Amino acid sequence: MAKYKLEYIWLDGYEPVPNLRSKTTIKDFESFPTLEELPMWNFDGSSTQQAEGGSSDCLLKPVAVFPDTTRKNGALVMCEVLMPDGSPHPSNSRATILDDPGAWFGFEQEYFLMHNKRPLGFPEEGYPGPQGPYYTGVGYSNVGDIARQIVEEHLDLCLDAGINHEGINAEVAKGQWEFQIFGKGSKSAADQMWVARYLLSRLCEKYDVDVEWHCKPIRGDWNGSGMHCNFSTAYMREQGGKEYFEKLMGAFDKYKNEHIAVYGPDNHLRLTGLHETQSIDKFNYGVANRGASIRIPHSFVNNGYKGYLEDRRPNSQGDPYRIASRILQTVATVPTAA
Repeated sequence: MAKYKLEYIWLDGYEPVPNLRSKTTIKDFESFPTLEELPMWNFDGSSTQQAEGGSSDCLLKPVAVFPDTTRKNGALVMCEVLMPDGSPHPSNSRATILDDPGAWFGFEQEYFLMHNKRPLGFPEEGYPGPQGPYYTGVGYSNVGDIARQIVEEHLDLCLDAGINHEGINAEVAKGQWEFQIFGKGSKSAADQMWVARYLLSRLCEKYDVDVEWHCKPIRGDWNGSGMHCNFSTAYMREQGGKEYFEKLMGAFDKYKNEHIAVYGPDNHLRLTGLHETQSIDKFNYGVANRGASIRIPHSFVNNGYKGYLEDRRPNSQGDPYRIASRILQTVATVPTAA
């Protein structure tokens, strides 16, 4: 038997954006534990805005487990929060996602790396040169400082953990980066995204750097940060068709306000119609149009309106559980051919 360090990770009850929380327990296992072997645990919900002090216990239900190579015998355990009776806590956005094993999601997480409340690479006063050379840039003047070291180390940590990390790139604004996570099933990509966010935030502790998830931390003529969501269902990939697609887009238009409500706070600062966005109060779609609400890949049209679509409205601070939940709710309103 070996002693394993299990880092239980969950989302707290803060609004409009939950914070990641975690704590460690030590358990004995013959080998790396499976999800089924992991016990339920509890925590003080009165300290996380999830319970009153007089009845503060909340339960942690493991939903995914990943190796943590930064620790000897370490494991990262993503959890849902439950009430003492075992029902989902009101803050448990994961529990609202429709169970669809044929759903696939891919999230493109943009963020800023900050030191002393300024993006890495920004001068102590004023601003660097305008946007242009930073996107997918290389060289000290374009990416500078320790940013690439951080994103490369984060990439390795995710891959070591078995997270389906699909790539990284420097983004349009200086100090802004992106990574991509893909998962099959309605909840897998969101589980992995939250653990990837956790790993990045924890990694940055040793560099005296903060991760800024807010969608528009630098006002003015700088791109905001999004979390574009690529999605498909088995029907979209295998049947599809133009008629179904047009009905689907009609549903996304009908529920546009419901989508914006869960796509991250302060999105009006980012969805302005500028900087590769559509205005927050409008909905449109277009082939290869990065200024649209939903971008249609050329491959989707060329394949008979089958494949995946990209919702470009979610922002970098959005909860991927809520985003996946809302998308599947809207898809479910559109009838499919028999």
